[in-house]
Amino acid sequence: QVHVVASGGGLVQPGGSLRLSCVLFGEIFDIFDVTWFRQAPGKQREWVGNITDEGRTNYVDHLKGRFTISRDSAKSTVKSTVYLQMNSLKPEDTAVYSCKAERGSQVYWAQGTQVTVSS
Repeated sequence: QVHVVASGGGLVQPGGSLRLSCVLFGEIFDIFDVTWFRQAPGKQREWVGNITDEGRTNYVDHLKGRFTISRDSAKSTVKSTVYLQMNSLKPEDTAVYSCKAERGSQVYWAQGTQVTVSS
């Protein structure tokens, strides 16, 4: 069984940075594909980007250059972490950010973490 937890959100001023974590706990014998999403108030959930089991990253066009997804290189069969580094944050980045881990038929969602960009 795998549990996924998203964390690292908070209040940040415009132009600031935050790093979110998507942590997988449990019996982790394979590398999962991890996808980040966000949902702003009153808007539909938006696909932010992902990292594949081979380490390839993809991003929604309008966030390229400001957001970076990476995977913790530490090897463990009980914990795995994927990061979402967010720079030059804008008020429109305010949203609940969540992540999804997938491997074959296994799909695990994390509850979201709130990011608020405001002065």
